[in-house]
Amino acid sequence: MSVRIAVHGACGRMGQRVVHNVVTDPSTTLASALDAADHPLLGQDIGTICGLGEKNVPVRATLADNVDAIIDFSIPEPSMAIVREALARKIPIVVATTGHEKHQKEEILSASKTIPVLMSANLSLVVNLLFKLTAEAGKALAGKDFDVEIIEHHHRFKADSPSGTALRFAEIVENNMQQNHRQHGREGIVGERPRNEIGIHAIRAGDNVGQHTILFSTLGESLELVHRSSSRDSYAKGAVAAAKFLVGKPAGLYSMGDVLGI
Repeated sequence: MSVRIAVHGACGRMGQRVVHNVVTDPSTTLASALDAADHPLLGQDIGTICGLGEKNVPVRATLADNVDAIIDFSIPEPSMAIVREALARKIPIVVATTGHEKHQKEEILSASKTIPVLMSANLSLVVNLLFKLTAEAGKALAGKDFDVEIIEHHHRFKADSPSGTALRFAEIVENNMQQNHRQHGREGIVGERPRNEIGIHAIRAGDNVGQHTILFSTLGESLELVHRSSSRDSYAKGAVAAAKFLVGKPAGLYSMGDVLGI
């Protein structure tokens, strides 16, 4: 049976790629395309907007009936509105929006007590494998005099900095090594690098859809773990896989690690 998916933020750059992947996946059906009530494309067919031809799914501000799962790629305030709608209607939801405030994250966590929720800073299957590899490297190199730097590249239009993915890598390093101070860039005479520092650097240029490097370095040698995305489909495919995974699951907070089985 085809999984009926609603895409929230459907007219955005990521939303359109999610729509494309839902429509072209033989095991899923696009049940609803959602965006803001004042969006200029409201009422237009999302298939036409995405270059797929007419799909008889107009862009709406309200969720359609008969939805099995929701994928949210929007911004924090609208994201919270669709989480509340999912909670009210007991629909599993994939929250791919980043930049939530602490109280908003707590509300999402609370919703997971009633419905299946998957919240991730990055839906890429390979990035989520890299989360695990970073944890393993951190455990192995902890206490062995290694510096850690995180460098992320994104397109000029990205609103938040550093990326949610970079912050997740920093959290993983903090949980597995002695480093516990995040240093966002450096300028001036800053002196010798503190032993507990994690350097985080954000590059914004051109149309880069996403690149993350985690550098472990000591005197004499270095290890770099790198992920490069050549297309937003790396995130869209992961989002669709996550939505399919959630259907039929009990209430709870899930991760892409659960989707991957790692």
